[in-house]
Amino acid sequence: MPVTLVYIDHARWSADEHLRFDLQRIFEDAPVARLPANGVADFIEHHLARRQFFACAHFNEHLLAAVVINEAEDRAWWLSELCVRANTRRRGVGSRLMALLAERAKQEGRALRIAVDTLPLADQLLLSKLGYRPFSGDTPGADGAGGYVELDPR
Repeated sequence: MPVTLVYIDHARWSADEHLRFDLQRIFEDAPVARLPANGVADFIEHHLARRQFFACAHFNEHLLAAVVINEAEDRAWWLSELCVRANTRRRGVGSRLMALLAERAKQEGRALRIAVDTLPLADQLLLSKLGYRPFSGDTPGADGAGGYVELDPR
């Protein structure tokens, strides 16, 4: 079975107990430095309440990885909070999720952007390897910061 892309918005979160369980498990497995401060359920609800959604890697009836997506006014998708289940790390699941998102963004003519001001150097190197490039335009980062990378769909 291949890894597929699944989106979870507020409606799907509310309707599907299995997806709720799996999405919570992903972020409960986060490395200590990345654990949500106010608890996983609150973290997820916070993002969904802000009209953001999660893109998830789905395999064998389970979610293995997730990233938060915030759609900007210019239709670009700002990605944040990427997390992979502990038992599937170092197997390419996170990279596969990012590749699936890149394919979807290209189909829809969207840019993918990631604020890098607070990312560890290893994460920034991975993004560079995946084709993300520093952006020097006037568009601020998703949180108002200026430092970000972009994967252009063209």
